[in-house]
Amino acid sequence: MKAGLFTLAALSAVAVAQPAHNHRHRHAKKDVAYVTDVEYVTATAQGPVVYVDANGNPISTSYPAEAAPTVAAAAYSAPAPVAPAPSPETSAYVAPSSAAAPPPPAYTAPAASSAPAYSAPASSSSAAAPATSSEASSTGHGITYSPYKGDGNCKSADEVTKDFGGINGYGIVRIYGTDCNQVPNVLSAATAKGMKVFAGIYNINNVAAEAQLIIDAAKSNWGAIDTVSVGNEGVNSGQYTVDQVAGAVSSAKSILSGAGYSGPVVTVDTFVAIIANPGLCNVGDYVAANCHAFFDSSKTADEAGAFVLSQVQRVSAACGGKKTVITESGWPSAGSANGAAIPSPSNQQAAVSSIKSAFSTNIFLFTAYNDYWKKDNAGTFGAEHHYGILGDCPSG
Repeated sequence: MKAGLFTLAALSAVAVAQPAHNHRHRHAKKDVAYVTDVEYVTATAQGPVVYVDANGNPISTSYPAEAAPTVAAAAYSAPAPVAPAPSPETSAYVAPSSAAAPPPPAYTAPAASSAPAYSAPASSSSAAAPATSSEASSTGHGITYSPYKGDGNCKSADEVTKDFGGINGYGIVRIYGTDCNQVPNVLSAATAKGMKVFAGIYNINNVAAEAQLIIDAAKSNWGAIDTVSVGNEGVNSGQYTVDQVAGAVSSAKSILSGAGYSGPVVTVDTFVAIIANPGLCNVGDYVAANCHAFFDSSKTADEAGAFVLSQVQRVSAACGGKKTVITESGWPSAGSANGAAIPSPSNQQAAVSSIKSAFSTNIFLFTAYNDYWKKDNAGTFGAEHHYGILGDCPSG
């Protein structure tokens, strides 16, 4: 999971790409660090593309025949930050230009006592989700989980089961990859509690192998699998193009379908990446977006639900009304303040309550337990270990 952010340039005769800080939550491998780095987003244009730094100073120019600058892919070890963390007074999310995506719908934050329970927009003939045996996230609130010990080693099946003993009140759990034998371990622990699993293929270059691990774990009991995702914020990070992700999703869907799975297959990216790259709207059976109010320095904890709701409305509008599910949203209980966004146990409770009030379904809270295996740095506001809604893992 990652809460991403970047500056979206307007589509015009000359497209400008600006770097901005990105809060990265990588889950495929236990030794992968969470880092903040610089990401580039470019809009396709007819003229030259000018790349600028965070202060607006030109740093390079490319032309249509040239390849755009690439960002080093952090496959299974994260690079050191290449830019300083955003200052507390700087807003983390920058709204994309209206020239690059449809304008967001008018939105007024609801009063705390009457926040609407979000449900997916009615499907239209042009954006209807396909009929499947599993209605995505139809089981109420979801939660995310990672099966790693504090030292980064894999948890055993018994330890995963012990952790699930403390997860109550959620109908679905999201995992991010297939390492650590996590698909069968989580399937066993989750189904014992009446929960479904949102499974993940993390490495889009290893789709066949990871899809087979999911197939082997499911043992044809596809009713336990709510959704299978392919990739997590790969476009936002600059690691993959939309076309690469689309190809991986298509490949995974074909493999899984051949094994009898008829549920949704999607890709997950940040809400800003999806709005900036509308081609992502057509990748997968519904739109899956990560969104964290904590990274908007103007938002307080009790505004988290209204903020996330407004962003899912913007994504849905940008995607022609297609069903949108928020696959990560949370708030840290400890760390440094990001402007008005202040980590604390009480603020975490307020944010989670606000998010739950705004969404009756189609939302995954991030995350079940504090993840001490992650790497922290100034760009993450010292909060990476502290998103656990339920505190520390029962299994240690």
